[in-house]
Amino acid sequence: MKEIKTINAVGQVLGHDITQIIPGKFKGPVFKKGHVIQKEDIPVLLSVGKEHIYVYEKDEKMLHENEAAEILRDLCGHINMRASEPSEGKIELFSEIDGLFLVDNERLKKLNSFPQMMVATRSSGFLVKKGDKLAGTRIIPLVIEKEKMERLKKEIGEEPLLKVLPIKEKKYGLITTGNEVASGRIKDAFTPILEAKLAVYGAKMVEHVILSDDHQKITENIQKMLNNGVDMVICTGGMSVDPDDKTPLAIKNSGVDIISYGAPVLPGAMFLVSYTKDNRPVLGLPGCVMYAKRTIFDIVLPRILADYKVTKEYMASLGNGGLCLNCEVCTFPNCGFGKEGH
Repeated sequence: MKEIKTINAVGQVLGHDITQIIPGKFKGPVFKKGHVIQKEDIPVLLSVGKEHIYVYEKDEKMLHENEAAEILRDLCGHINMRASEPSEGKIELFSEIDGLFLVDNERLKKLNSFPQMMVATRSSGFLVKKGDKLAGTRIIPLVIEKEKMERLKKEIGEEPLLKVLPIKEKKYGLITTGNEVASGRIKDAFTPILEAKLAVYGAKMVEHVILSDDHQKITENIQKMLNNGVDMVICTGGMSVDPDDKTPLAIKNSGVDIISYGAPVLPGAMFLVSYTKDNRPVLGLPGCVMYAKRTIFDIVLPRILADYKVTKEYMASLGNGGLCLNCEVCTFPNCGFGKEGH
């Protein structure tokens, strides 16, 4: 970059965007990088406070901010995402689908530890809609050494930092347990709540049974539903440690791999997640899912429906941010509940 007086800039090529701010009306580039300055542009440049400007001198060892932002964009990824055109050295990424947004946090930290560059993202692990903004990238100076950007690419690697995984419209079987429900003494209030929650994601209940707290019958029906080809099985009720609550035992006896029985999340401490040998989820939902606005199920469900396997390590990480504050006006997921674990 070469600094010259604005009054002497006619015919020169701008090496960076010039921003104009009109409070309450406009903020954006009044002239873009590459613009050839005309005589009539001089008063405009002076009006935005540019007594001096920088013109672009080509240096093979340096990259302009827009070119560097494109490298950061490529490191972020492109599958199921679209990128804006570079503007003032910034590129924004948007989702092209409804899906689960994921960030490789460790590698993102590594990138943001490099001086003079940054990537900011929305919180990982939650559902995004088509058109939602995912991230913004830029370098801090107007130009940066090519060598720095090449070193960054080697350090970060080729695997995308960001992913948007499509949500699958799963068919599920539901097993409602509890002697009080099976006998008809109380109405099954769990099923309609669960159906409504899953319908948001396009999931469809294809089998439903109401059973007493008989672990053998529960196991038989889990296996029957899996044999009938459901994508997942959900069991509700009977998830506590009371002697007459048999659902965890029944799930264990169905031949699944128990990932976690218990979660560092409130509401939802008695949640159980497991998988069959062919990676179909079998879940045990505690009673709080029926009456609390948001629970462990809301945090984990997008992963389940995107076929992004829940792990022991992930479940253990949910403690930081795993306490729902039961706000009078619920703004989830635009709050801290469940954020840190992602």
